[in-house]
Amino acid sequence: MLIENANKDYIHIGKITCWITFLFGLVYVCITFLGFLSLSSPEEPIGDPYFTLMELLAIIIALLMAISMIAVHYHASAKYKLQSLFALCSMFVMAAITSSVHFVVLTMGNQLETTTIDDLTLLISFKWPSVVYILDILAWDWFFSLSFLFAAPIFNNGKMEKTIRALLLISGVLSLIGILGVPFNDMQIRNIGIIGYAVIAPFVFLLIGINFSRIDRNQKTNAQHR
Repeated sequence: MLIENANKDYIHIGKITCWITFLFGLVYVCITFLGFLSLSSPEEPIGDPYFTLMELLAIIIALLMAISMIAVHYHASAKYKLQSLFALCSMFVMAAITSSVHFVVLTMGNQLETTTIDDLTLLISFKWPSVVYILDILAWDWFFSLSFLFAAPIFNNGKMEKTIRALLLISGVLSLIGILGVPFNDMQIRNIGIIGYAVIAPFVFLLIGINFSRIDRNQKTNAQHR
């Protein structure tokens, strides 16, 4: 009974967090788009209120992704538990790094004087190269990619899960390609990674949430026929 209740809990929590991750991901994309529209030149950094909202959303989305991956780990069959554990750990490392980065940028950027910020450009600005930029690349283009690539084999039961597996691989590979922007010193290459984790990933979590919802309905139907 305890195992059965635990299974129900992970499915219920998983579908909710996956759907919320999708919604917050869409909001993030919309705010980013509006931020770009507000610029008079493509070289300008996105300003407030868009920048602050993006920073807050990044922290929330990273946490939701980590929680969702817990449900994915529980969903994995015994054959793929090692892969799912690695995917879970990688996602938590990603969440820890990117949350720290965005929290530091958000708080220090609002409190330091402009002259001080200019002196710390290589530390806290999101201009290449800077410490926080490099750490964010490590989080999303490396650990996020590993999480999705190791999670892909878990989904192999039926058409829906095979679609999820394909999108996990596409998102993970595109995100991984983004890290090549570092050795080539070209952040346009890094933008390929952004497509993977910011554009495709929300829809991956949407499908995972739908899949968990189907499993939930099937379990309830089976319980009624017992």
